[in-house]
Amino acid sequence: MDASSQDVSGALLDWYDAHARDLPWRSLPGSPPPDPYRVWLSEVMLQQTTVAAVKSYFAKFTDRWPTVEALAAADEGEVMAAWAGLGYYARARNLLACARAVADSGGKFPSSEPGLRALPGLGAYTAAAVAAIAFGQRAVVVDANVERVVSRLFFVTEPLPGARAAIRRHADAITPSTRAGDFAQAMMDLGATICTPRAPRCLLCPLSSSCAARASGEAERFPVKAPKKARPQRSGRAFWVERNDAVWLVRRPGKGMLGGMRALPDDGWSARTDGEGAAPLSGPWDAGGVVAHGFTHFQLNLHLAVYRGDEWSSLAAQEGEWWPLKTIGDAGLPTLFAKAARLALAARGKDSR
Repeated sequence: MDASSQDVSGALLDWYDAHARDLPWRSLPGSPPPDPYRVWLSEVMLQQTTVAAVKSYFAKFTDRWPTVEALAAADEGEVMAAWAGLGYYARARNLLACARAVADSGGKFPSSEPGLRALPGLGAYTAAAVAAIAFGQRAVVVDANVERVVSRLFFVTEPLPGARAAIRRHADAITPSTRAGDFAQAMMDLGATICTPRAPRCLLCPLSSSCAARASGEAERFPVKAPKKARPQRSGRAFWVERNDAVWLVRRPGKGMLGGMRALPDDGWSARTDGEGAAPLSGPWDAGGVVAHGFTHFQLNLHLAVYRGDEWSSLAAQEGEWWPLKTIGDAGLPTLFAKAARLALAARGKDSR
């Protein structure tokens, strides 16, 4: 590193020593590195999700499955149910696949980036984060917080996602050869608490004297983002079939949208098409309201249809289960279907919790 890069990393590490966030998956500065299992689990959970949302899920997972071997031995349905509400459910399937691969290899995570990248579901970011934080390897760790810090520090004017190559080069230039894990976490903490998307607290920033965006007076403009494309609007139906204070639930296919999750039956809506499939029973059906829900690539209006008949025999030939309404919160429904369940239960005057 040149002198300016040393100044940046030194100033940031000094700040981190005094201001590091105390998080359940971390070791504080000066402590031995954390368990690689806990680092990996937290990093997977934190993708596209806030720290506040992850804390309770992390506690639940580590209490129930305290080691990678314990997670590897878990039932897939139980893991998917425990993940319900965190979103991006492919992460949960990859989580289990990775745990099983590590368990099959003796229960030890590889310590190098290439070895970690070879595991199922580990992309460049997660592999770098685990290598740096759990094993002290020099690795360039770039998440959304780091993108923001680096783009401001070096005045990267190219819009995302095209700017990512330049951001990575700059991040590489300031990543030290020692304390790489602390440096990666310091960058994350700085972006989360000081160099925030709106109203950055530049007067408190340890890098303010080196920051080109702050000198320009327009730090909040960075990172520059390309205009968002409008997400397509899709429509579908979900079916509420109730009998003897229980509701009919199905298991979604293992691959695809919300794969492997328990759910209400639906009409086959997807990111590409509106739903057109048949109802699980011939009827009669009443309209039960509409749930509006946003996915990454599309918006969905899910129309709830409530069964008002009393002939359920044809369900015997279908795959599903009757789930007690009083424990519907334990079914692990993804957020979309949990919303639909609350709508149906509110209409019948019962508490959904």
